[in-house]
Amino acid sequence: MQDITAWVHRRRKEVGFTVQRIAFDELDGWSFSTETGNLVHRSGRFFTIEGLRVSVGEQPDRVTWHQPIIAQPEVGILGILARETDGVLHFLMQAKMEPGNPGLVQISPTVQATYSNYTKIHKGADVRYLEYFTDTSRGRVLSDVLQSEHGSWFRRKRNRNMVVEVTGPVPDHEDFRWLTLGQIHELLGHDNTMNFDARSALAGLYGAGASSALHSDTDLLSWLAARRSLTPITGVPVSLADIPGWTRDEHSIHHDDERYFRVMAVSVQAGNREVGEWTQPLIEPNGQGVVAFVTRTFAGVPHVLVSARAEAGFCDAELGPTVQCIPRNHDHLPAGERPPFLDLVRSAAPSRIRYSALHSEEGGRFLDSVSRYLVVEATESEAPLHEPPGFRWVSRDQLAAFTRYSHYVSAQARTLLMCLNTLEA
Repeated sequence: MQDITAWVHRRRKEVGFTVQRIAFDELDGWSFSTETGNLVHRSGRFFTIEGLRVSVGEQPDRVTWHQPIIAQPEVGILGILARETDGVLHFLMQAKMEPGNPGLVQISPTVQATYSNYTKIHKGADVRYLEYFTDTSRGRVLSDVLQSEHGSWFRRKRNRNMVVEVTGPVPDHEDFRWLTLGQIHELLGHDNTMNFDARSALAGLYGAGASSALHSDTDLLSWLAARRSLTPITGVPVSLADIPGWTRDEHSIHHDDERYFRVMAVSVQAGNREVGEWTQPLIEPNGQGVVAFVTRTFAGVPHVLVSARAEAGFCDAELGPTVQCIPRNHDHLPAGERPPFLDLVRSAAPSRIRYSALHSEEGGRFLDSVSRYLVVEATESEAPLHEPPGFRWVSRDQLAAFTRYSHYVSAQARTLLMCLNTLEA
């Protein structure tokens, strides 16, 4: 394992990477539209920062708010090559720089590219190994599913998550290494080492087992359909210049209460990317998050407590973590108004924490978006068999099965599934 972490550290040093905060008027190719107020690229591609009026639920419980959000309708590719060596499946992982990553370089998929990137709208270099994912006849598809991204900050963003097995020779490159699943599981125990896109792409690889579960798949689908019908999500684009409660200055667009997140800009230099330097907007959260599964065992089968999570950018609610929030946004509230189970996971004794590590989110769009990912054992009094509204007990195998399909398991829950799998490795 030391040689893998040393490889990542070496790539950080050998290839020059710098990221600097800049004012909006220093952005090259980006500007605020005089017609919509949105922050757009001159090509009309890549992505846009726009305003969104959001409502979730039906009256009398409907909740409405305004926020900036990333509009990126293109479907990107998160692809990982697999190859068997000495009877063991290995995965080709990349040491990739992203401007928002803590440490900048993290272990990433073989291919991680938006449609604009791999069609070379930026006029940069070719994306290595792309042909294995655009022409799947070159190998055997192990997993291939369109998945949603972070719905709090992306509007209806999807990526194609793929794992493709090949048998022939694959060209070597110093930014890529073949890793076993066991090595990947071990790396998931290291803070800010395995990037979000790698975690997401690999989550769809796991097949469901035959163990029993508290609720049948049909019952879970029925429950989720009912929750979706109770919490319809409506997002109406509005001018970024006119969203109430938010202020734009020369360096950021931020909430008037200094909560949630801000939109800001950076300049980037990266020696091993398709383009060597560029500027872009990023979303920066206002603090470290907590993302957790509460777990219990029923009839010998471990279960996790999922939530039916409705986010601004989702089409419908998806299966999400038990807890997913930035605590700083809720610290001013009385305990009864904070997210359910937040106090439980934050105060858990070390003996009940089965997994804990810091992971960052999508470093190509978010700056220092880091959360403490946790799996915490609970008791009947803390997390009862009969779930509160909006929550359901799901076995690991059921969650893995739902991950094989689009729009059932959220981005953060897919990472937690990977964390659960490290406990069983």
